[in-house]
Amino acid sequence: MFNTNINFIGNRNIFLTFSSILMILAIVSLGVKGLKMGIDFTGGTLIEVGYQEAADLNLLRSKLDENNFADATVQNFGTAKDVLIRLKLKEGVSSADLSNQVLETINKDSKSPASIRRVEFVGPQVGDDLAEDGFLALLYSTVAILAYIALRFEWKFSLGAIIATFHDVIVTLGFFSVLDIEFDLTVLAAVLALIGYSLNDTIVIYDRIRESFRLMRNKSTEEIMNISVNVTLSRTIMTSLTVLLVLVSLFFLGGEVIHGFSIVLLFGVFFGTYSSIFIASPVALMLGISPADLMVPVKEGADIDNLP
Repeated sequence: MFNTNINFIGNRNIFLTFSSILMILAIVSLGVKGLKMGIDFTGGTLIEVGYQEAADLNLLRSKLDENNFADATVQNFGTAKDVLIRLKLKEGVSSADLSNQVLETINKDSKSPASIRRVEFVGPQVGDDLAEDGFLALLYSTVAILAYIALRFEWKFSLGAIIATFHDVIVTLGFFSVLDIEFDLTVLAAVLALIGYSLNDTIVIYDRIRESFRLMRNKSTEEIMNISVNVTLSRTIMTSLTVLLVLVSLFFLGGEVIHGFSIVLLFGVFFGTYSSIFIASPVALMLGISPADLMVPVKEGADIDNLP
């Protein structure tokens, strides 16, 4: 634990400007390039193959690239002997024919041929339904969060939390768009987890601000908020570092299957911590939050009830 006295709120314009630039760049990238949607959303074919020994993924990728399967995604699935190959939709080619072509390609000149374990087809309609359901999940969770924080704290805090969370989601999606990283269901799940993490940090800070509003009557709103952010800073940093250690382990040891998931959370935890400190509270201050908004109303006649 450590004590700090950093003027976070006083320097809010610098960080709000920086965040605004990031969001504009992210929105432009999303509008121009969009997201590289995985076959969970676009439709395609999943082919799982098994080997007698550990598979050489780089060799498999090069074989597929040389035989007109450049868009194939190759990754281990479960063990080093199991491989999952994802292919986008191909006009006029059935899943059975496609799987046979892939098997023939990867077994060409191979001393240890692979065998097909399963073949699954994801149609474009299923992909559209998943995209719509994913968007609705984000929308409903955002509305529920807005209502919860408004009831627990105050509507100005609620808007501050939503703007901070919106910032995290947009910047993270922009990161995926700029780097052309595939967006699939595991990534969507990570985005939803990111919303929860970011809000948890924000609510901890808001709770301390509410408490300080009721205890510190002789200080300005900006001073009280600054003290509250500094008091919770050690807890915020320790929590973030603990989560980051787990995510780094997942990224390097978890395999290709959850790379997208761990990338979103690695990037999102950093910006979730950043937004909780530099965006959520300053936005509430700009909306005019003050100790008067959170004062417990005095019950009429309470002084009479306390008389002997």
